[in-house]
Order: sequence, then structure tokens, then C-alpha cells
Amino acid sequence: MLFKKYIQSLRRYFSNSSPWLTGGVAALLSVGILHIGYWERLEQIGYKYLFKIREIEVLPEPKWDERIAVIAIDEASLQKYGQFPWQRIRYVQLLQALQKAPPAAIGFDIKFIESSPFDDQFAQAIATNGNVVLARAWDERGNLLEPNEKLAEAAANQGHIYQQVDSDGITRKATIWMNGPEDSQVGLGPALIQVYNLYNPNNPIALPEPVKGQELQNVWINWPGEVKYLANDRQIKSPPTYSFVDVVEGRFQAKDLANKFVLVGFTATALADPLRTPYNRETPTYGVYFHAAVIDNLLNDRLLQKLTLDTEIWLLILLGPVTSWLLFYRDLKGRIALAILLPITWLAIAAIAFSFYQWWIPIAAPLGTMLLAGVGVQLWEQYEKQQLMNLFEKHVAPETANLIWQRKDEIIDEGELEAQELTATVLFMDIRGFTTISERLSPRELLSWLNQYLNAMTECIMDRGGVVDKYIGDAIMAVFGVPFPRTQAEEIKQDAMNAIAASFAMHERLKLLNEDLNAQKKPLIQFGIGIHTGPLIAGSVGCSRRLNYSVIGDTVNVAARLESMNKELTADKPYKILLTGETFDYVSDRYLGQQVTTIQLRGRQQETMIYTILGQK
Repeated sequence: MLFKKYIQSLRRYFSNSSPWLTGGVAALLSVGILHIGYWERLEQIGYKYLFKIREIEVLPEPKWDERIAVIAIDEASLQKYGQFPWQRIRYVQLLQALQKAPPAAIGFDIKFIESSPFDDQFAQAIATNGNVVLARAWDERGNLLEPNEKLAEAAANQGHIYQQVDSDGITRKATIWMNGPEDSQVGLGPALIQVYNLYNPNNPIALPEPVKGQELQNVWINWPGEVKYLANDRQIKSPPTYSFVDVVEGRFQAKDLANKFVLVGFTATALADPLRTPYNRETPTYGVYFHAAVIDNLLNDRLLQKLTLDTEIWLLILLGPVTSWLLFYRDLKGRIALAILLPITWLAIAAIAFSFYQWWIPIAAPLGTMLLAGVGVQLWEQYEKQQLMNLFEKHVAPETANLIWQRKDEIIDEGELEAQELTATVLFMDIRGFTTISERLSPRELLSWLNQYLNAMTECIMDRGGVVDKYIGDAIMAVFGVPFPRTQAEEIKQDAMNAIAASFAMHERLKLLNEDLNAQKKPLIQFGIGIHTGPLIAGSVGCSRRLNYSVIGDTVNVAARLESMNKELTADKPYKILLTGETFDYVSDRYLGQQVTTIQLRGRQQETMIYTILGQK
């Protein structure tokens, strides 16, 4: 039945699916990918690109805080004092040199675990300065490595130097607190802040408080910038870095280090732990700058903030349906424009939030959700279109099927083809003496013979823009002018002309078909055609379990009655076509016709004139 499968598929689609559902499926798939951790790897790439965007200096880019300085155990210092480890008298000399420009706090990114002959002097220098923070760490077995007891008692504070590196080698987070069952251990950078706050109670720097039950209390580092080197590679330019030997020997000015947070660590290649940041990717820098970055972020309250997992899930659940809805009712050009605009817009939002508000919002997961929603919409539409085209191409010309697909919203209402009043041309045709012929052939032969005929006639109808409404045994009902209402008289006229052109084509095709049938020694075929143009109603007919798209009305009945009159009225005519005066008025300027009779149709006051076609003018 014409359009039955199409109606059923549309009913399922409109009742069980929607743009929101398509996007919802995409969102749930994206949330699943989030839970297995795949988006996280892509978010790491997004993190790096946010810093790259900031590097082009269109958006605000922070600089290293000038209150931070590094004293480097570099190649020059090793050349002067020999290979590491040094005697601890060197650190005594360093602390003594710093007394002329006392820093706000001094942190050693160096482990002092074993005892040494100079520990008494070193402890005395630490105590004299009063603001020294020593490092603590853990070995591979998890054993705590603390400064020896003498140095620990002299130090103002201790801070752990634990670092985490992501799978791509970039360091993105810092552990502010390590919360054990008995106590919490602060990181080296925050430990220096604590010392500063101890001496500056009226102007303290805010620090995150330890959270019970959270073993590793991590924060996300907002790297202030690239660690830049001077041309001679001896000294780092940014943040300000001074050679250990230069400081010990007094080659610095008091203002260079006064009231600053000073970190002492390694930059000599043989000693330093490599550190990769979003800025220093190809050429790593040194671990001491990790602690410098943490201090910088705490001083300026610019640690990166991330969405909670629940918030990110809700974001994806929202983005999927919204993207699907935005794409669903757009044509190809509109979708391409949105496919370009939506990711750019999200990237712009992410870059602005990152640069102005220190929010690291996800990039990969939202863009992936948009992509999944777009692909879902496209695949679903492609599937629906393929199903529709597979159905329609058997009943109408491919061009008509494309037109119906493009204008489907005009005729579909709540899963059914909407009832419409329109003017169309209906064509009925059937085989003369079919009952007698069917008695002469076996069922298999009859079906093959009939299908040859129906196939040939259907092609003639479809090639002229007609829609095969249904097959009724050996009869064909076709309509010219559906499913879209004709609004102009010229369009109605063209439908009538197409019906006559299809009838002529069927006569020519029948001659060829009969030649083949004669060669196969099968019965020859004669047919009759009835055509009428008039108002009718088109739409879905049936019940919820079985639907058919069809046309009903007096116009259909008139065409069917004309077809049955062919045997008597066109016996001596060249074409076995009967049409009403209404149809003939539309085609009379192109075709020669002859009135053959008039009939009184039920429900009509005037008699209806019946014509046959004699040929083209």
C-alpha cells in the first residue's frame, strides 16, 4: 500500500524520538566516555591549547610574580664548589649572605636527611634567619624522608616536595596538603606562605585549609609564563634566578632578594629533575620552578578552578540535546555553519573563562558531545531519508521523492500525512478480460505476466510525475498533483497534461510489451484508462495498526467509472482514454479530443461531458 511503510516509520519517529532524544543519546554516550577517562586525555591537550591561546597576547597573560626569586645550584656553582653533594658549610655561607637582604621566607628544595659535621653551624644559621623552610619527601617504598632532627628543630617550617606528572609528561596539579590519619603535611610552597603569615599576621595570604578524608588535596596550577633563559644560558631571566655562587660571593643587590620568597634548588642538568609545563614542553625546565609557580598562584589567588564531576555531567547532558535541537531543523548549509560556529563559540568561552576568571572549563568533552549530537542527527536523518527514498522511489520518480523529503514538514503532522484538500488529476486503468486470461494461466505464470505489465505501466506514470496510489488486482490507480497542494491554475493544468502524456506513453509501451508477450506465447493485453481532474482529500487512512496514504472523494469515483466505460466508448478510437470535460479543458490546447457521450453522475445537477483523445495537435 502506498506510503504505508513510510507512515509507520514516521509514526514511530515522531512518537518515540525527537531532537532532544537524539541529543540525549549523544549526551549519555559522552558521559560514558567521561567515566572511562577517555575525555581526560583530550582535556590535557585542551589545557595546553588554552595556554597557547594566551601566548598570542590577545587575552590577558599573567607574568611571574616579582616577589619570587630562585637561587640556582647551576653549572657555574658546581664548577666553583665541585661536584654535589657539597659540605653544608656552603648553605651556611648562603644564609649568611642573605642576611644583608633578608627575604620574606627561604625554602630549600633539597633534602638534608643524613647528619654532617657542619650541622651545628647550619642549624645556627637557619635559626638566626628564622624564616627557613626545609624539604621533606618519601622514598620509593613510601618511607618519610625528613631533615635530620637538629636541622628540623631549627627550621621555621617543613614542606613536602611531592610532584605529580600527567601521562603526557606535563605537570598540571600540585598537592597543597597530604592528609594522613594523624596530621596533615603541607607542600613546600604553601609552607613558605605559612612562614610569611606568621611574621605578617595583619596582612596574611589566604591558604586552602586541609580537608579531612581527602588524602591528596590537589590544586590546578595556572602557570604564570615560560621559564625564560638568558642568551648565554648561564642564568634564567624569568622568574628572576641567581647563581648560588654569585649570592654567596655577594654579587647581588639587596633589593634583588629583600622581602621575597626565595627558593633554593637545582638547575644543573645532572642534578635537576626535569619539569614540563604548557610553556616549557620541548625543552623542560627544572623542578624548583614548580614550587615557584605554586607560590605565585597563592600570592595572586589565581589557582585554576575546574568544574566538579557532577557539574560537568550536567553540562554534557544539556549540551547534547541543545546541539541536536539547533541542528535538527537546519538545511545542509545551516548545519555546516553551526558545525563551525558552535565549536568556535565554545572555545572562545573557554579561553575567556581561562584568561579572565581562572576557570579551566572542559573543551574536549563538550566539543565531543556536540560532534556526537551532530553525527547522531545526520545519521538518523540519513537513515530516515534512505528508508523514505527506498519506499518512494518504487512509487514516484526520484526527483519527486527528493521533493517530498525536502518539504516533508509541510505534509507531516504528528507522525501522519496531514489531511489536505487539493485539486489533482486521478487516473484509473485496468486490463480488459483479465478474469478470462487468469483462468488460462497457472498462478506462477499469471503473476509473472501481470508483474511485467504493472512494471511497464508504473514506469510510464512515475516518469511523468505521477504517484501510484495503489494496485487493485490488475488495476492501477495513479494521482497527479499530490502530496503538495497546487496553488496555481498552471500547476493543475500541468498535472492534467502529465496524466495524458503518461497515458500516451502507456499505449506505446503496451505495443512493445505485447510484442514480447506474443514471442513468449503469452496472452496479449488490452486496457482502458479513465481520467478526471477535480477536488479531493489526501491523507492517512486507516487505524493505528495499519495506515495507508490515499486520496478520497468524488473525483476518484468519477475516474474509476470512466475507466469501466472504455470497452463500449473507445472500441474504434486510437487511444483507450476517457476523460471528463474538466480535464479536457486543461489539455485541449495541446491534444485533439472528441466528445463521445454525456452522463448524469450522482450528486451532480448538470450532465458530465465525456471525451476521448485522438492525438496531439
